[in-house]
Amino acid sequence: MTMTEQATGAHHPQPRPRSGGQQSAPEHVTGAKSLIRSLEEVGAETVFGIPGGAILPAYDPLMDSTRVRHVLVRHEQGAGHAATGYAQATGKVGVCMATSGPGATNLVTPIADAHMDSVPLVAITGQVASKSIGTDAFQEADIVGITMPITKHNFLVTKAEDIPRTIAQAFHIASTGRPGPVLVDIAKDALQAQTTFSWPPVMDLPGYRPVTKPHAKQIREAAKLITAAKRPVLYVGGGVIKAHATAELKVLAELTGAPVTTTLMALGAFPDSHPLHVGMPGMHGAVTAVTALQKADLIVALGARFDDRVTGKLDSFAPHAKIVHADIDPAEIGKNRAADVPIVGDAREVIADLVQAVQKEHSEGHKGDYTAWWKDLNRWRETYPLGYEQPENGQLSPQQVIQRIGQLAPEGTIFAAGVGQHQMWAAHYIEYEKPATWLNSGGAGTMGYAVPAAMGAKAGAPDQTVWAIDGDGCFQMTNQELTTCALNNIPIKVAVINNGALGMVRQWQTLFYNQRYSNTVLHSGPEDVNPDARGTRVPDFVKLSEAMGCYAIRCEDPADLDKVIEEANSINDRPVVIDFIVHEDAMVWPMVAAGTSNDEIMAARDVRPDFGDNEDD
Repeated sequence: MTMTEQATGAHHPQPRPRSGGQQSAPEHVTGAKSLIRSLEEVGAETVFGIPGGAILPAYDPLMDSTRVRHVLVRHEQGAGHAATGYAQATGKVGVCMATSGPGATNLVTPIADAHMDSVPLVAITGQVASKSIGTDAFQEADIVGITMPITKHNFLVTKAEDIPRTIAQAFHIASTGRPGPVLVDIAKDALQAQTTFSWPPVMDLPGYRPVTKPHAKQIREAAKLITAAKRPVLYVGGGVIKAHATAELKVLAELTGAPVTTTLMALGAFPDSHPLHVGMPGMHGAVTAVTALQKADLIVALGARFDDRVTGKLDSFAPHAKIVHADIDPAEIGKNRAADVPIVGDAREVIADLVQAVQKEHSEGHKGDYTAWWKDLNRWRETYPLGYEQPENGQLSPQQVIQRIGQLAPEGTIFAAGVGQHQMWAAHYIEYEKPATWLNSGGAGTMGYAVPAAMGAKAGAPDQTVWAIDGDGCFQMTNQELTTCALNNIPIKVAVINNGALGMVRQWQTLFYNQRYSNTVLHSGPEDVNPDARGTRVPDFVKLSEAMGCYAIRCEDPADLDKVIEEANSINDRPVVIDFIVHEDAMVWPMVAAGTSNDEIMAARDVRPDFGDNEDD
């Protein structure tokens, strides 16, 4: 393989359909060798997985591959999240591999996670021999049936000659249109059989034709609404990052002068520091972002899906707004909120065409006047900024810990977060200026995502610093992958925000369950079971991390905060874990309680923003 071909493979992981190009000479190989050769040709550089009986034939030729790196994880869930982190950080297809039965079912959670967040992922699983399928054979599970609702597409391969075409199609489907996970389940006898391998295969996907170019009439209608609106908002979702459309977005925002709000999955799509950026919307969104959507007369949704965490009670969401909804997936348009102007297309092409259409409107003298709108927006920004109080007892503030990690991080640092309070604080208190620097589980909300996702991101972007911001609850679900990091020279940095509890659940118990903390304390057992457990920390995260080959530090004193973070940033020859002992009663604000209207947003506990009566027109 020439250097040019290697570069092309790295930058274009999705295969190209054969179009009369020269086909390689057939090689006589096993199905297993054909699988590895196919992975090489589609540009798969890193595979996260664990061998087992049904997939074992594939691991033999994998040992000889110089183009595919295999990372042996400690749990299949770690393989799936690592592949997701790899994909989110690099824009390439993430690949994970597992054996049949429990190996495959352990991939279900990360596959569902990737499906919710539209991540390009190919999961390859071994299956029992084709004649044993359906007999309840040892380690058999119908993984194709199990994952049908949570994959973009999936395949069961029972013939060795079908492997190259199936792999080519899987990567093409995963990475084009609306990205998503594709499962390839391969019977053991197909891996063991003799076959021929040649590349490229002829792809056969007659029903798969994603629409990327938007309809010109819809674009013109959208541009007219934008220039006629008084209170427009650009509501930006993760699809803008997936489409590599962030440069176009900046041009559109600055051309229109409309405020921009970026969802949890879109942080970094538009610079946090930009004056047009009004923050993240949603249940724990910035007051200005949430209120801007509520008071808007036009919402331009770009690669967003009107998720319930953004809309709150749906029938009360943005009651005065017309909707322009652009998405590559036609099924999303009108699913939750009817669109006045539906636009099906790739976000990059949609935004580029919108720029031209708005420029034409401007040239004809139609330009939006948002002066009064910005007066309101700026007043809300000044009155209800994001903020937090320091604990009165002198403990570490979790918000301050996360904020300082962001401020002291090297330029270009990638941040992966688990799910819960620390996730929301990481979204709010770290500034995201560039895309693909914020990785998290948005749609599924998967605890345990951060450590393996950070591992995958670091494997895909070894020259960038990668911080995992994790909670002590999430950390105890997947921390075994720190062993994988230590043994494979993947030096991530992990901040454990240790409040001794399942923090977000505890917050809800504080607010809605009369402070009855049922089963949310993590660091000690019930006193009636173990009276000596009070004040102990089980496990000791420093000892645990050291046992897995990491450099570990505990930080309890605010005076040590910067020194400890800088020490972590200076160590790059092994993973680093910092156990930050933080105040247990810190809460995430702002907050819209589940099932309520976004009009009922609370800026802080017992603090309801006052927007005045004149803004409800």
